[in-house]
Amino acid sequence: MHEGRFIIITGLSGAGKSEAVRALEDLGFFCVDNLPPTLIPKFAELASQSEGKIDRIALVVDIRSREFFDKLFYVLDDLEEMGVNYEILFLEASDEALVRRFKETRRRHPLSAEGGIVEGLSEERRKLEQVREKASRIIDTSNITPKQLRERIASSFSQKSPSKGIDVIIVSFGFKHGIPMDADLVFDVRFLPNPHYVDALRPLTGESDAVRDYVFRSKVTKSFLDKLFELMGFLLPQYTKEGKTQLIIGIGCTGGRHRSVAIANRLAGFLKEQGYNVTVEHRDKDIPERLAE
Repeated sequence: MHEGRFIIITGLSGAGKSEAVRALEDLGFFCVDNLPPTLIPKFAELASQSEGKIDRIALVVDIRSREFFDKLFYVLDDLEEMGVNYEILFLEASDEALVRRFKETRRRHPLSAEGGIVEGLSEERRKLEQVREKASRIIDTSNITPKQLRERIASSFSQKSPSKGIDVIIVSFGFKHGIPMDADLVFDVRFLPNPHYVDALRPLTGESDAVRDYVFRSKVTKSFLDKLFELMGFLLPQYTKEGKTQLIIGIGCTGGRHRSVAIANRLAGFLKEQGYNVTVEHRDKDIPERLAE
C-alpha cells in the first residue's frame, strides 16, 4: 500500500458518502461501504498481499458502526505503524441541507432514535469533530449537485498526468445563494459590467459568446484579470511549496449566471495553460439538482 491509494470516506449522514463511493468505483477503486473500523488494518494487510491487484482502496466508515466508530482513532494509529499512507475524505453539509435530504428520502438519522433529525446531527457532529480535524480533504455538499460532487471526486482522485502538484477547483456562484463554505479564496466580481440589465443577455449565461464579449470588453475587466492572473501566479507556487494539495477558488457575482461564470472559465483557461490540473463548477448557473444522499 506504499504506492497505491488508501482512502477512508467519512462524514455526516446525508452528506453524499454514497455518491462519493460510487464515483470512486467508477475510477477503478476497490470500495467497501460501512466497514467496522476494527477490520480496517486487517483489510490493509490483505491488500498488501495481493501483489498489486488491490492497490486503490476506498472504505466508507461512519457513525453507522455505532460503538465501533469510537475505535477509529486507534485504528488510524495502527495504519501509521503499518506504513499505510491513508487519506481521509470528509463530507459535510449544513443542517438545513441535511434535514431537507432526510425529509425528501424519508430516512431516519442513525442517531435520532430518541430525538429529531437536528438532535441526531448535533450529536453526530460532536462525535466526528476529531476525525474532521485529521481529514485530508473536506467537501461541503450543501449547495452542489451529485454531478458536481462526482466531478470533484474525479478531479481529486483520478490517475491523471503529472501536474504542478496542486489540484485547483474553481466554483462560480451567486452571493444571493450563499458563499461556498469550503472555498479557500473568494473573489467578488459584482463590480464588473452586469449582463443582467441587458434584455438580450439576461436569459443567457456566462458560457455564451455574447455574454463573454460584453463582460470582457470592459477595461475594468481586463485590468482585473491581469491582476488576478498575477496573484495566482504568485500564490499557487507558495501553496504547493507548503504541501497544499487542493485549492478551491470561489468566483461570485449576484446571481451566479453571468459574470462569475465567464471569469471562472477564463481563470481556468489561464491556469491550465500554466500546467495546473483544474476543475470548474458553475454552482448556480442552472437550477440545482438536489443531492439525495
